Amino acid sequence: MQTEIKVPAIGESITEVDIGEWLKKEGEAVAKDENIVSIESEKATVELPSPSAGTIVKILKAKGQTAVVGETIAMLDSNGAPAPKAPEPKPAAPAATVPSQSPRVMPAAERLLAENQLRADQVQGTGPGGRILKEDVARHAETKVTLPAPPDKSAAPPPLPAKAALAPARDSNRPDEVVPMNRLRRTVAQRLVEAQRTTASLTTFNEVDLHEVMALRKQFQDTFVEKHSVKLGFMSFFVKAAIEALKAIPQVNAEIRGNDIVYHRYYDIGVAIGGGKGLVVPVLRNAERLSFAQIETAIAEFAKRAKENKLTLEELQGGTFTISNGGVYGSMLSTPILNPPQSGILGMHNIQERPVVRDSQIVIRPMMYLALTYDHRIVDGREAVTFLKKIKDLLESPARMLLEI
Repeated sequence: MQTEIKVPAIGESITEVDIGEWLKKEGEAVAKDENIVSIESEKATVELPSPSAGTIVKILKAKGQTAVVGETIAMLDSNGAPAPKAPEPKPAAPAATVPSQSPRVMPAAERLLAENQLRADQVQGTGPGGRILKEDVARHAETKVTLPAPPDKSAAPPPLPAKAALAPARDSNRPDEVVPMNRLRRTVAQRLVEAQRTTASLTTFNEVDLHEVMALRKQFQDTFVEKHSVKLGFMSFFVKAAIEALKAIPQVNAEIRGNDIVYHRYYDIGVAIGGGKGLVVPVLRNAERLSFAQIETAIAEFAKRAKENKLTLEELQGGTFTISNGGVYGSMLSTPILNPPQSGILGMHNIQERPVVRDSQIVIRPMMYLALTYDHRIVDGREAVTFLKKIKDLLESPARMLLEI
């Protein structure tokens, strides 16, 4: 008996996915619940398990193609016997001339057509029934060459602009590579633009002396690793400090819903991580209940699975506040972008030793710039500055976090 492998519903508002790597080929046997293909949505990449044991007899959607939720992407023979491949169909005899119909264009392909200023009748579709797929448009756009019009020898050549000589001529020795954005990257781009359009974003800055935090890490690192099998990093200190600051300034832990302000009385902290296919923000649920070790363990696990594209949708949804650490890439200062509907995001940056004055003496200290981007519709400037100052004070005297003072 043959079973259809369909795209499942993998999240609220997700209607379309991209087909990723096929883990099984046509003719290969597969066990029940064994992963057979990865599918990529705008939120995450997940692997689709087989509903029963059998043999993959037909793959209907290749890697890179688009499929809608509920669409059949493969056929499984649950009897387990590999089915012979169907013979190639012979070309049909030319049909009588009839009015031509416009080829069907898949949604992802339609977007690429618009981006490349192409018409559907310019692209040869390779999908079922001549459908135009996203890869058909990308292939055509990559190979498209625009020929210049023949010169009018009778007319005098127009004068070149002053800067024209600075622009290098395009030739075959300077090729371009056209790569369509994956679904995650497209979604990130759309949401970043949407955040700038729908929020009243403003950023305030401060700097923090991490001498005491680094001293604590050095003093207890070996014992911490021996007991918890994970290193004591900086992120757990920042998460703890952010939670205390959010308790003091609840507007930063709130969001706008219509004409209402919703104050969250829990602390789900999103931690921005560079994943295998782009930036992802997994969420530490009820972070106020987590110990330093639990925070460090959770973040390390998030980072590992982000590189493998194995984070689940539930881990990427929600969040009341976000922390982004551009310092791991060497950033000295930046203005992070809000992650709506959240009203605040904290940006960490590179640690550099700089001369500062302490007790009327110039000393060298490990300093970091901090940036808080906030939604000015909810958070006033005084509250934003107070929030960032609270984090600074806690990190410069980390024992206060343990004593809750």
